[in-house]
Amino acid sequence: MLSTLNMKRRLEREEYVRQLTRRQVQLRELGWQVYQQKRPVVIVFEGWDAAGKGGAIKRVTEKMDPRGYVVYPISAPQGEDKTRHYLYRFWRRLPEKGQIAIFDRSWYGRVLVERVEGFCTEEAWKRAYKEINSFERQMRDFGAVVGKFWIHITREEQLRRFEERKQTGYKAWKLTDEDWRNRGKWGAYEEAVNEMLLKTGTRTAPWTLVEGNDKHWARVKILSTLVDLLSKELGHKPRDPLK
Repeated sequence: MLSTLNMKRRLEREEYVRQLTRRQVQLRELGWQVYQQKRPVVIVFEGWDAAGKGGAIKRVTEKMDPRGYVVYPISAPQGEDKTRHYLYRFWRRLPEKGQIAIFDRSWYGRVLVERVEGFCTEEAWKRAYKEINSFERQMRDFGAVVGKFWIHITREEQLRRFEERKQTGYKAWKLTDEDWRNRGKWGAYEEAVNEMLLKTGTRTAPWTLVEGNDKHWARVKILSTLVDLLSKELGHKPRDPLK
């Protein structure tokens, strides 16, 4: 599935600023509707290391009421989470009605990093596809709006961003030895991603694949997709602030 994406998509800065402003203002209006209509919203961000998940989340939330959302950065489970079923820590982070929960990485770690790195058995990660689909179906049946994004970049673009981070003082902390090590398993991760997209891209909770080589294009596509999704789910068309 990843091979079908057009990774040359670009957006000029002037148009980027224009579209970013429009979509952020619309998302703020839709965030109020989420609260008014008491709908829980779950937004999942997955993607390669350095794909731009954090930057995208920043633009999504930039103009939203901070009382209406929470961002969960997900890493390896610790403490009590480590002793329970892998979905436990996500169940307890699901949003209440009228709130938005944004996951920077998610339960899909089961079929990605845990699969590739051998942190769970083959039987366990193969079983997880059905478990995850059921989990998301239960969210939808409860009335939740679910949006899932995979931000894709090429291996060459990832290397360029790694090198840029290494040379930029305030970005260097983002680059770890683990990031470099994961690059050596690109093929295994790509196979896992493609299988994940195929087996968990359901009618109930479809994936949005984002061409991420150009951050401007990626951010606007994510924001536009969220505006369209929330407008449809909430039955509310936000005003266009540029008209």
